[in-house]
Amino acid sequence: MSQTPPDLHYTPEHEWVADPDGDGAVRVGITDFAQGELGDIVYVDLPEAGTEVHAGSTCGELESTKSVSDVYAPVSGTVTAVNPALEATPELVNSDPYGEGWLFEVRPDDADAVGALMDAAAYSASLES
Repeated sequence: MSQTPPDLHYTPEHEWVADPDGDGAVRVGITDFAQGELGDIVYVDLPEAGTEVHAGSTCGELESTKSVSDVYAPVSGTVTAVNPALEATPELVNSDPYGEGWLFEVRPDDADAVGALMDAAAYSASLES
């Protein structure tokens, strides 16, 4: 069974969102369920800092031994950071999807956008349906 931390917000596309520093920029990654479905991640292509992203739009790709999967922006805003560790060790997305395997950070245009995403209970229920 995959993990679904209760303190995060989730998208139907299996991204998670957290506000680790409380400074308004949110951290984005893929869920444990998603990394399990993808298999071993071998390459990560993410937006550069300064890029404008739009909620629901493709903003990157994860390449695994099985396939290539799009990464979607969970909220609209400006990318403020990309996880530098993934360039050399993309497998962190598999081994620690909610920690060292985070993908990028974005400063949302709308401060309330994150709260509109699914909570852990709703995301877990979506996996069961």
